[in-house]
Amino acid sequence: MSRTADRRAADAWAAYRRLRQIVDAEIARDLEQGTGLSMPDYEVLEALAELRDPQACIRVRGLAAHLNWPHSRLSRQLGRMERRGLVAREPCERDGRGDDVLLTDAGQNALDSAVPAHRASIHRHFTDLLAPAQLAALTGIERTVAERRAAGAAP
Repeated sequence: MSRTADRRAADAWAAYRRLRQIVDAEIARDLEQGTGLSMPDYEVLEALAELRDPQACIRVRGLAAHLNWPHSRLSRQLGRMERRGLVAREPCERDGRGDDVLLTDAGQNALDSAVPAHRASIHRHFTDLLAPAQLAALTGIERTVAERRAAGAAP
C-alpha cells in the first residue's frame, strides 16, 4: 500500500471514529434528556421488542449476541433495568432451561415513548445532514463490512 493510500485509510478511519463519537453522543444526550433512558437502556428495550416471539425464550446469551455485547456487560445492564422495572428475568417456561429476558409493560411504555424522540434525534444529528448519495454510500459500506464478517472472511 502506498503512503498516499495509507494516509487516506488513516484519515477515513479517524473520520469514521469522530463521526461515530459525535453522533452517538448527541443522540444519547437527546435520549437521556427527553426520555430518561440511557442509550444502552434503549438498545436493550428495542432488541427485546424486536426479538419478542411467544414461541421462543430470549436468553441473556442470545440477547448479548444480538446486541454484539459481552455477556457480562448485558448482565449488568439488565440488573440496572430490572431494578427500574423495565425488564424482568424469569425461568423459561417453554423448556425449563435458563432464564427468559422479558420486556415489562413499563419497559414497553418507556420504549414507545422514546422511539419518536430517538428518531427525531437521528434525523437532526445525522440523516438530515447528508445527501441521498452519502446515505446510500454509507449503507453500502455497512453491507460490505457485515457481509465479510458474516462470511468469516478477512479483508
